[in-house]
Formats: sequence, structure tokens, C-alpha cells
Amino acid sequence: MSGNGNAAATALARIQTDSVVATLKALYPGLQFEIIAMSTTGDKILDTALSKIGEKSLFTKELEHALEKNEVDLVVHSLKDLPTVLPPGFTIGAICKRENPHDAVVFHPKFVGKTLETLPEKSVVGTSSLRRAAQLQRKFSHLEFRSIRGNLNTRLRKLDEQQEFSAIILATAGLQRMGWHNRVGQGALGVEVRAKDQDILDLVGVLHDPETLLRCIAERAFLRHLEGGCSVPVAVHTAMKDGQLYLTGGVWSLDGSDSIQDTMQATIHVPAQVLKLEGEGVINKSAYNLICSHQFPPPSRIQHEDGPEDDPQLVGITARNIPRGPQLAAQNLGISLANLLLSKGAKNILDVARQLNDAH
Repeated sequence: MSGNGNAAATALARIQTDSVVATLKALYPGLQFEIIAMSTTGDKILDTALSKIGEKSLFTKELEHALEKNEVDLVVHSLKDLPTVLPPGFTIGAICKRENPHDAVVFHPKFVGKTLETLPEKSVVGTSSLRRAAQLQRKFSHLEFRSIRGNLNTRLRKLDEQQEFSAIILATAGLQRMGWHNRVGQGALGVEVRAKDQDILDLVGVLHDPETLLRCIAERAFLRHLEGGCSVPVAVHTAMKDGQLYLTGGVWSLDGSDSIQDTMQATIHVPAQVLKLEGEGVINKSAYNLICSHQFPPPSRIQHEDGPEDDPQLVGITARNIPRGPQLAAQNLGISLANLLLSKGAKNILDVARQLNDAH
């Protein structure tokens, strides 16, 4: 095991990766797994807001470098950390079942029992997300929102031991995975692999959760078409019911005063035998900054120079075991909703948000 030496920084990632490895061992009992901890740019730069760093691959570049050099065979990410356009040669080979995608408010001990609405005037709320800040600023104009960075342990310690923040906003999934229920990519996890490595694609392909996959394709297509990222407040949410995929998306100004939101739906036909995969041999926990390196007994690995045949990616995702039609329908839904928002003036809101973010 190697890493940055910061046990607190790797605790959540290790907990989640151990779960991934345990599931893979159950599916492939003949394989041995080595877990390697690594740090990324996003892990190291903690005194600057994510939207100010300017690097699109904050939590992926170093990991992809190891993947490219064949030092590791797959990387498990929080899907929200993976750009909607991946570098050449990489693909998301599996999307695991999504956990709770919601945000959680964690209050300073002296404000236990309060809500955001009842916090005192000018109370400071910490978040690393422009999207969260813009949405909350619109609803709770009496509060101030400031950037807070670091792993969960660090952010909770800043909240509890310092007097700067009255509350912080965190992902519920992370708190639950750490076992901190009492304090409560967002919930979805992706496995990134080399696009031409057929063996690894076959290995991780069984981890796809069909419903989560289709929902994430729609979400990533929406974000890609809007060119959404850390520098603009863009939000998207999906739900699937009775063969209908519902996609809700919105854009906000930095202060939350201006916004455009809408919802669209599409019929998604997925064969029953595919949906039965849900919950069967599917990983629902992972890590965004750990790498699992698989040592295969030779000669099981075969590199294909041209990559998987008839396997074009959709928004950076390869899912050969899921019918192509539903994937295309999900992608088209995301693009259609993005075009609808653009027709309503979303581009101007996003352009102004980018300019203001760059200026500060």
C-alpha cells in the first residue's frame, strides 16, 4: 500500500475500495488484487476553490497517467470527478449502482437543531461547489457562502473546531460511506480503464448497473452539451419510472438571482433480462482516488490494437452488455434538454457566470 501518508485523506477512499475489491474477488476468485493509494492535484491544492484552479482533470490526471503507463489496470472514481470528455485512450468501463445523490447540511455544534432558514443573519455556510452555493443563495439570501476544501475529516474538523462556519454542505453518500449517519460523480461511481484493453473491459463490464448507467449517460450528455464544469453552476437530476426516464436540469447565475430550469422525459426500452442485473454482482461503493491493479495469471491479458470492435463510447462510457438503443435514447434526452435550456437563454447566464468567476 502506497499513498500520501495522510490516513485521514485516504480513509473514505480505502473503505470504498475495499468494498469494490471484495465484490470483484467474489466474481473472480482466481484473481489477485493490489490496491495502490495515490494523490491528485485536487487532493493537494486545498487553499483554492475548485472553480479557481483552472484544471479540468483535478481528480483524474495523475491516475490516468498511471493507467496509461500500465502501472495499474483500472481506476475507480466518483463519477462527478470525471470530465464529460475523457482524454484519448480512456473510457468508463463500468458505472456502479448509485447511492444517495443528495446533499447534506452539517451544522456547527452550537447550531444543532437549527435549519438553514433559521440560522442567524450573515451566518457563513461552507461548500466547495458553485452549484450548491448558487442554489442555496437563491433560497437563503440572509446567509453567506464561502469555499471550504479538504477531505471529509478536514472539513468536519474545520466546522467543529473553528468559528468561521455555521454549517457546511457535503455529499450524503460520502458521510454514509464513512458511517457518519448522525452527521447527515453524487452517489454514482465509475471505473475508468484503457479503451483498448479488452480483458479489463470484460472484467469490469459486469459491474454496470443498468438504470444508473442510463441515467448517468443522460446527465453527462446534458452537462457536456452545456459545457458545464466546476466554473459554472449547473445542476441535473434523473429519475426512472415505468419505462420513462425523467431528466431535470438547470443553470444559475453565481448569486442565484437568475436561473433557468426545465424537465423532459423519454421512453427507454430496456429488456427485462438486462434490468435483472440490477443488484446482482453490482458494486455500489468505490473510491475516487484509489487504484486497483489486477495481476492476471498469464496469458489472460490480450491487448487489442484497435480496441473493442463495434463499441463506440457515449459521453466517455463503454457498456457493451447494455443494449445500444436505450443508451442512445438517454444521450439524446440529455442533448435535447440542454438545447431547450440554451433556447431559453442559458448560454448568456453561463457566459456571465464564467466571466465573473474568472474575474474574482
